[in-house]
Amino acid sequence: MQTEKVVNHIVNWLKDYALNARVNGFVVGISGGIDSAVTSMLCAKTGLDVLCVEMPIHQAASHVSRAQEHIKLLKAQFPNVSETRTDLTPVFEEFKTEVSLDGKQETVDMALANTRARLRMTTLYYHAGLLGLLVAGTGNKVEDFGVGFYTKYGDGGVDLSPIADLLKSEVYAIGEYLGVSSSIMKAAPSDGLFGDTRSDEDQIGASYPELEWAMRKSENGMTENDFEGREKEVFKIFKNYNNSNKHKMIPIPICGIPNEFK
Repeated sequence: MQTEKVVNHIVNWLKDYALNARVNGFVVGISGGIDSAVTSMLCAKTGLDVLCVEMPIHQAASHVSRAQEHIKLLKAQFPNVSETRTDLTPVFEEFKTEVSLDGKQETVDMALANTRARLRMTTLYYHAGLLGLLVAGTGNKVEDFGVGFYTKYGDGGVDLSPIADLLKSEVYAIGEYLGVSSSIMKAAPSDGLFGDTRSDEDQIGASYPELEWAMRKSENGMTENDFEGREKEVFKIFKNYNNSNKHKMIPIPICGIPNEFK
């Protein structure tokens, strides 16, 4: 990958899109992970306004410290960057008092995890509406189009996706080029939706390098029967996620009404 050219291309694309949309810049949710760090730095390089938003909900201390470290570094480099913090923990706890928590614990936990993501999306769009900004998505290609590892209308609810055509390894390469802090570069990727330090790999059962490998093999038309051992297991994990989350990757189905019925 020609990293410098890719960075310049994304920055120009972001700036052109924002200027054509007649908005002031971008709002980015900062999680303490590599994707939000790279996305916010790319947005900052446009010279347009960038609002970094922290939105903790019972967040692990390591996530909070990395997010704050990144925002501090970003503001030191770019005068167009500002920050705000919205503690959504009270909102989340109040929400739980108004809904039923009956059911299998695993199902309830997942529903609540997705609720966290949707509360954050609502918060980002509030700030975007207030300041005339676009919500910049932080999803990469493996998450968005490989395994669908994001929340529909949560972190998937954005105005534009600057890094969605980049594999996770490519996001790391850009992060290194841009000077993202070592604490973020070395941290295990995590969605932070459960209030603990569990990683994406813990949840998915495969690492991002493994998922990138499986994504390439799938795009080349290979099947589970072409592999053995760990490769077969990883390929199966990828296909299971890809199939079950396909609804996130395609347009919302519309029931077309025949003309003769109208």
